[in-house]
Amino acid sequence: MGWKPVAAAPDTVFAPAKINLYLHVGNKRADGYHELESLVVFADVGDELSFAPADTLSLNVDGRFAAALANEADNLVLKAARALAAHVGIEPKARITLTKNLPVSSGIGGGSADAAATLRGLVKLWQLDIEPKSLAEIAASLGADVPACLVGKPLQMGGTGDRLMLLFDFPPLDLLLVNPGAPVSTAEVFRRLEHESGIHDPGRNTFHDWSALIAYLEKMHNDLEAPAEAAAPVIREVIDAICSDPATLIVRMSGSGATCFGIYGNAQDAAAAADVMRRDHPTWWVTVARTTA
Repeated sequence: MGWKPVAAAPDTVFAPAKINLYLHVGNKRADGYHELESLVVFADVGDELSFAPADTLSLNVDGRFAAALANEADNLVLKAARALAAHVGIEPKARITLTKNLPVSSGIGGGSADAAATLRGLVKLWQLDIEPKSLAEIAASLGADVPACLVGKPLQMGGTGDRLMLLFDFPPLDLLLVNPGAPVSTAEVFRRLEHESGIHDPGRNTFHDWSALIAYLEKMHNDLEAPAEAAAPVIREVIDAICSDPATLIVRMSGSGATCFGIYGNAQDAAAAADVMRRDHPTWWVTVARTTA
């Protein structure tokens, strides 16, 4: 591992939204964390981060949801920068700009995706020679979703987010993402959790066929949906609103909420659903997305 000064900043790094197509919860472990089982994909919407050389470490936040981070004492982006610098034994020096396009505390991995993008961006800026395993360990120290976001490809996730199995040739999905503007605390959702599906080891599903994937997802669910609704009842309103469109194939909440998604057979149906949602609920965050391979 080493570090060399660079004269110019790299290109902007994209931090895609993470979508839990399903999320099953197992028993609580001795360390207080639950075993999880989830099918995770990433979308073509997300935050953006840019990195430039500097004499100190700084973070500037702009974008639609920047104000939601105004009172955050130590953003996960800064924690990621410090953790990476400490691992390689250098001073964390960079001027980072985060364009916050995703809602905060919304169940689509915004903070985790930002942290993962920070690791990728600073490896390039600082010209680090670091093993992928070491980078994954740093990611795991920052949060359960950060290792998956570091991969950024369709995968099955197990354990506390530390067991990842890549899924190749995964069919793209056209999605409608809706967030009602109600931040949800993951800790509170787990405190309210009463029903756990348990871990069933889904095995090496390939999901090459789109129809087979939809049939598979119809049998799954998100164990955190009910406790999240108890914490933020508006989530049920969002789910019902997405369900009201006859073109919607599957409706579910992502992560610990409050963002919910609908899956559609094509981009046109998703766009039409988004138009109706924006008309009927102008204060909600509504966007169409397509999952990436």
